[in-house]
Amino acid sequence: MQNVFIVGGAGYVGEMLSHQLSLRDDVGTIVLLDKEPQSDFSKTLPKVVYVETNMADDGWQEQVAKYRVDVVIHTAWQIRAMYGNPKEQWRWNVEGSEKVFDFAFNQESVKKLIYFSTASSYGARVDNTVDHYFTEAEGFRDDDYIYAEEKKVTEENLEKKYKEAKKIGHRVPQIFIVRPAAITGPRGRYMRIRFGLQSALQGNLKGGFIYKIVTLLTTFVPATKGWVRQFIHEDDVSDIVIMFTTEHFDFEYDAFNITPLGAPVFASDMAEAVGKKILLIYPWMARIAFWFFWHATRGKVPTCPGSWRFYSYPVVMSGEKLAQIYTCKHSSKDAFRYTAGRYEESVPESLRVIK
Repeated sequence: MQNVFIVGGAGYVGEMLSHQLSLRDDVGTIVLLDKEPQSDFSKTLPKVVYVETNMADDGWQEQVAKYRVDVVIHTAWQIRAMYGNPKEQWRWNVEGSEKVFDFAFNQESVKKLIYFSTASSYGARVDNTVDHYFTEAEGFRDDDYIYAEEKKVTEENLEKKYKEAKKIGHRVPQIFIVRPAAITGPRGRYMRIRFGLQSALQGNLKGGFIYKIVTLLTTFVPATKGWVRQFIHEDDVSDIVIMFTTEHFDFEYDAFNITPLGAPVFASDMAEAVGKKILLIYPWMARIAFWFFWHATRGKVPTCPGSWRFYSYPVVMSGEKLAQIYTCKHSSKDAFRYTAGRYEESVPESLRVIK
């Protein structure tokens, strides 16, 4: 019986993991930590203990330690850039992650640490091609996109902490780093609607005037030549993390691109899936549009500096390493297009897309 600590327990992935783990007989207490209040859905889950606080603040360590958790799963992140306040965002994300890592390294009960990284830190650059699949061995590159840079620095900090602990003979948990493609599925699209590409293209954005403008602008699918995305189904994400949580692996520290094998999703695939036509644009157009919406809305539309490149140039990951230990049940295209999955009941019947 394992006790699990999920950092970011109110988020899309964290709450989904807490749900799936709560259904297992080999999982005991599930401690969730998040700066946001516990959702009504989360309150219905058995085995869950909720701690409402920011991981970057102190005090939670003592509260969580008393449950003697075996596995720490770090999913928390302020992904939407904080307009005009990058220092606080850095404290929340990078310094907060350091506190989570310190907790995992210093608690004797913790046997595993699973950290959610990102594909973004491979870097979207003009010389990227759709034929080059980034492998885990290539490492990350510097970037002015704050999300990608923060994730890069955090991974570097974790690796440094691991190596220093090994050098002095300090105990270390087994470390799993997952670098997911864009996560999607019925739960993410209909139970947890967020501001994102897929929500905008499908017309799912709800809110005020700004979102109406964005919905109008995505009457077509704006795309640069050669632009492409990879998607991984939320069910596969859950199954991968639960596999790492509950099964035995021999390595001490390793990173995995979590993305299906096979073809990624091109602009033409996206347009066909949402019943729209492609509007060909150039990278400089995306850059201007992103700059305008970022400042005009003071960050309400999440188009922060540097992010325009990820809507202009491809970042395609290799899933070969993951495929040696796990076979994804959904391809990238199927994950984007269809509504199948554990949470399909959340999709209104009129909107369900069956393969």
